[in-house]
Amino acid sequence: MSEDAQPSRVVAQRGLYFDEIEVGTLYRHAPGRTVTEADNVSFTTMTMNTQSLHLDAHWSAAQPFGRPLVNSMFTLATIVGASVAQLTQGTIVANLGFDTVTFPHPLYHGDTLYSESEILEKRASKSRPGQGIVTVRHIGRNQDGTVVAECVRHVMLWKSEAAPKGDTR
Repeated sequence: MSEDAQPSRVVAQRGLYFDEIEVGTLYRHAPGRTVTEADNVSFTTMTMNTQSLHLDAHWSAAQPFGRPLVNSMFTLATIVGASVAQLTQGTIVANLGFDTVTFPHPLYHGDTLYSESEILEKRASKSRPGQGIVTVRHIGRNQDGTVVAECVRHVMLWKSEAAPKGDTR
């Protein structure tokens, strides 16, 4: 295509609008994310979490899990973050909060984290026309399929007809 030619079609990556969300749908997000020791140490120190369980391999070796654990806040941020491109990129109004967050099994350096999101509920906002609230369960599993994190999150999304128009880059 020459520099002056216009493409016949442009597809912009975005999340889903409120009216495109269907309760009961399960989204599997790709790619997975292999977590390194550097990821864990960087996140842990960046967030000022000086917990030895994340930073001190010698000390952690004497603890019940026998080795350092990946910071659970890194795990939570990663499973939610993995959903953005598929669910909320450019369609979110606000993250409203979390009902529950659990970490039933540890994540270790070298594990690969896979994320999925299940739509539990949705309702139109009572106070904000053109927007709706969606309840999502985010689940993180390691490479063996073991659940390492789960949370229930409420997010406010635009309805397609009310969303601000324009370039979302």
